[in-house]
Amino acid sequence: MGTTQSQLKGALIGCGFFSLNHLHAWQDIDGARIVALCDANRARLDEVGERFRIERRYTDAATMLREERLDFVDIATTVPSHRALVELAAAAGVATICQKPFASTLADARAMVQTCREAGVPLMVHENFRWQSAIQAVGRALREGAIGQPFWGRVSFRSAYDVFSGQPYLAQGERFIVEDLGIHILDIARFLFGDVARVSATTARVNPSIRGEDAATILLAHANGVSSVVDCSYATQLPRELFPQTLIEVDGAHGTLRLLADYQLQIHTRAGTELRDVAPRALSWTSEPWVAIQGSVFSIQSHWVDCLRRGVEPATSGRDNLRTLELVEATYVSAREGRSVVPGETAS
Repeated sequence: MGTTQSQLKGALIGCGFFSLNHLHAWQDIDGARIVALCDANRARLDEVGERFRIERRYTDAATMLREERLDFVDIATTVPSHRALVELAAAAGVATICQKPFASTLADARAMVQTCREAGVPLMVHENFRWQSAIQAVGRALREGAIGQPFWGRVSFRSAYDVFSGQPYLAQGERFIVEDLGIHILDIARFLFGDVARVSATTARVNPSIRGEDAATILLAHANGVSSVVDCSYATQLPRELFPQTLIEVDGAHGTLRLLADYQLQIHTRAGTELRDVAPRALSWTSEPWVAIQGSVFSIQSHWVDCLRRGVEPATSGRDNLRTLELVEATYVSAREGRSVVPGETAS
């Protein structure tokens, strides 16, 4: 599904905490603009509409999809509403971006992908972490063979940052860090090292004030022979808080690669050691400590526009994200049952 029109018209559904980053990024992207907003909360809808000067506002998504002529819809709601909204958009023939987690079950996710496939509409999951400048730089270095064939890696996100003040619902769910943050880190591992054949995991709840787990360690056996460790924590008190930085280690046949603190990429081989600055570029609306994540929102949405223009599948399509969701589910099964798990062996 390609398009040649001069400017793509989109609508955003969900005007909550993270959607503001979506809207700021859309304002900076050439060739696309948000022409309508939808949120069930009228006061929040009007507040965001006034802030971003978007006059077309709806409290019902079906009404908006019926009345607006849209090229795409950006769904930035919480996960329980995703399937219904994606299916509404597919029925209207509108290309769809959906925030992560894509779905609360693999069955729902598979149904959403199938619905969009049958409707012939593109579907992308807003899996933005792999689009951070530093993560992309690591990916390029590995593809270019900077350290030879990788055989081991580690992708680490450890912090004590208070994520609950901005998103209090995160403290209430039975699942927390793997579903909310670990999904990003698992996707980075897939992006860097390929798909996964087997998962072994442990999880822990350190903070007694939350219901779900806030620490996880996950061993991935990749199909190409690479072994990687994904570890994430919101219970780690460090001398210096690095939120929201992801640290990466890769050992290869010809050297090592390290993504260090402050977005410093170290590549070491027998020829010597090189240090590259891969820090994110600040945009007019970004702010610390969120610059890397906010910049990745701009990058993934720019990628979406480019894919719509060229009629190609996005890198983080719904189909691709199924494999990341399988890792999330496999992590929970492994931690609960104390065994290694083949991704996709359960259809929960």
